Amino acid sequence: MRKLTHAELLRRQREKDAARLPFVLVLNNIRSLYNVGSIFRTADGAGVEKIWLCGITGIPPDNQISKTALGAEKSVPWEYRETAAAVIRELKQSGYQIVLLEQTEQSVDCHTFIPRSPVCLVAGNEISGVSDELVGLSDAAIEIEMEGLKNSLNVAVAVGIAAYHFRHQFKLARSSA
Repeated sequence: MRKLTHAELLRRQREKDAARLPFVLVLNNIRSLYNVGSIFRTADGAGVEKIWLCGITGIPPDNQISKTALGAEKSVPWEYRETAAAVIRELKQSGYQIVLLEQTEQSVDCHTFIPRSPVCLVAGNEISGVSDELVGLSDAAIEIEMEGLKNSLNVAVAVGIAAYHFRHQFKLARSSA
């Protein structure tokens, strides 16, 4: 076994189908610009179609976002909107399933959830989570089971887990169609 060289990794990426998944993200009031950058990088890797940056969520160009995004903020389409609720209402009207990454009374384990295409994953503030208004607009809520004393993961880590689960589910659906 040997590690791939940087040139081999770049060639492999160029050869891949660049089609994005029917999957968008709404980031609402994410305070940390490093988290925003990390989510951009994850979105690029997972094939996310677009990111909506809402509320106080930072927007590119910004050095802190770029530091963790490593250029993904230039390759993943994004748009800023002041209110996440307006974006979610529009996406819902366009047929998107709205899924919160949040702990609610009806949340299901992220790993057992099967998203419906197209899907919008909503992530909220690092401290207060998703607002009650957005909870009322959602179709489903998922959470990541925690074993330890803490009740949640870093928002960028949680989005990464959920995004790659959604990606895996869409690939399974494609292969069985």
